Amino acid sequence: MSPVVGAEAGRAAVGAARTSVIASISLVGLKVAAAAFTGSVSVLSDALHSSLDVAAATTALVAIRKARQPADAEHPFGHGKFESLAGLAVAAFVVAAVGLIALAAVGRLLSGRVAVRQPALAAAAVGTAALVTFLVSRLLFQVARATESVALEADAWHLRADMWTSVAVLMGMIAIAVGDRLGAAGVHVVDPLAALVIAAIVLPAAGATGRRSYHHLVDRSLPPAEIGRIEALLREHYPQLSAYHRLRTRQAGPERYVDLHLEVPGEESVANSHALCDHLERDLRELLPGVQVLIHVEPARARSAEARGGDG
Repeated sequence: MSPVVGAEAGRAAVGAARTSVIASISLVGLKVAAAAFTGSVSVLSDALHSSLDVAAATTALVAIRKARQPADAEHPFGHGKFESLAGLAVAAFVVAAVGLIALAAVGRLLSGRVAVRQPALAAAAVGTAALVTFLVSRLLFQVARATESVALEADAWHLRADMWTSVAVLMGMIAIAVGDRLGAAGVHVVDPLAALVIAAIVLPAAGATGRRSYHHLVDRSLPPAEIGRIEALLREHYPQLSAYHRLRTRQAGPERYVDLHLEVPGEESVANSHALCDHLERDLRELLPGVQVLIHVEPARARSAEARGGDG
């Protein structure tokens, strides 16, 4: 999917987030019903994880709506960090799910109550849930890349982790069903063990989402590759500009921000300097769609050609 900006990006992100909410609520109902019929702790744990998907998807939907609002007097730089906050909240949801799943599984193992009724029914339910979750998460990833929505991407990762937990439960239910047919003793212990596998699968996704959201909130610079592309673009405009310095970048949700000091020849007119800034802003927006650019113009200082650009 090609990059999407502006109002179209907002509509696409909100639509995808709404789809995620509806799908998550439906899957919670399916898994709770399956857990009630079968008594499976791994299916119940999977349902718990999906219930957190509902919270995560709802948070993402609210955050995306807020983040797409234009800048106002109280938020002159826009509302992009609402998405970053949502991403951090999703990471916290995932960590909570890991803890609850692990506790439920260990408690079942210690108590010895590991029997599962109708494992084939449980397998059918979680298999259906895994397929639906995969399709929805793929949609969210596509829209997140096109709109550069960190909240939507966080929700997609959460759903993808939920898909793998459903796959783990599915494998466990198949093993139990086959074991029952073969008369294998103790095969039902697979159920709480699968729940522990779920916890191990989910945790890395929380870390990745949390780190990225945290970096946005503390105004970490854009990735080195993007900064390199910005600097290469600026160097292409020598000798129209004499040099640049104090290049600063950051990202908040889908919004990127670039500001720099631009040195132009002292004899250059204000009109020509302004035209150069407009030209650079257009080029930067083509390079990084939707970027917000702030350029401070000042007369060139005496320096060698090797000293141009990127200094403090």
